[in-house]
Amino acid sequence: MHEQPQDKNAKPISEGDMVTVKSRNGDVEGEVQKIVLTVAEADREGVKNPPKIILKDQQGRLVQHNPETLEHADRQQEYQSSNEVGA
Repeated sequence: MHEQPQDKNAKPISEGDMVTVKSRNGDVEGEVQKIVLTVAEADREGVKNPPKIILKDQQGRLVQHNPETLEHADRQQEYQSSNEVGA
């Protein structure tokens, strides 16, 4: 059995999680759609070098990343920041 992949802060990643990844164009946020752990899964999904995390980004595109490049999105912090702006 394969271990559950972890983000760069050693938090386990599951399908449905909101994660962010840094890119050349800034932070990209997306929802984890699929976790590819084996070569057989990678072949079916058209992915190379598992493990990979497939996520849907803000534009609705499916993108793949290595688990250790991701961080869980901190929704609570975003909510607090937006409330502070309106205060």
